Amino acid sequence: MKNIKPLGNRVLIQRSKAATTKGGILLPDTAQEKPKEGVIIAVGPGKIDEQGNKETMQLKVGDRVLFSTYSGTEVKGGDEELLIMAEDDVLGVLS
Repeated sequence: MKNIKPLGNRVLIQRSKAATTKGGILLPDTAQEKPKEGVIIAVGPGKIDEQGNKETMQLKVGDRVLFSTYSGTEVKGGDEELLIMAEDDVLGVLS
């Protein structure tokens, strides 16, 4: 999915993989909640304001971020599931 380039103030996020339980049980995808964190793999050029100035992006490729459950648009490419969302929809960066 390296051929997707986000536009404006959007970012492309690879969702983190769901972990197994402490007992080693792996729940099927349909039974578990999707993780609300991921890694940014692509960043758009930035939003252009009403005066025509480009606002710089605060996020960068490689940042581990938190986002809300229903934010973003899911994009499937092969066996990978990615999210495209606006920079404003990202809740925070994990350090």
